[in-house]
Amino acid sequence: MKNEKNYQYPLDETWSNEEITTVIKFYNLIEAAYEVGVDREELLDGYRAFQKIVPMKMDQNSLSKEFEKESGYVIYQVIKQARKSDKTVIKM
Repeated sequence: MKNEKNYQYPLDETWSNEEITTVIKFYNLIEAAYEVGVDREELLDGYRAFQKIVPMKMDQNSLSKEFEKESGYVIYQVIKQARKSDKTVIKM
């Protein structure tokens, strides 16, 4: 896991500014889950918003792998934990 934040988020240049902001907020939630903990419902809401912007599973997986490569954080594991947990805060 990389501790410095000198990496670029994987984004699509065809997205609107609003879509880019939404995806960055989702990436921030993933980072927070690893670093300090994040509200479960806020995380799942962020994931649903991400899915609306990136509806194709193949594209979601591609962005997730790029995010993991850049940051060291695994989106899949965070979402899996959030879905199966009944805790209000998700901390990896």
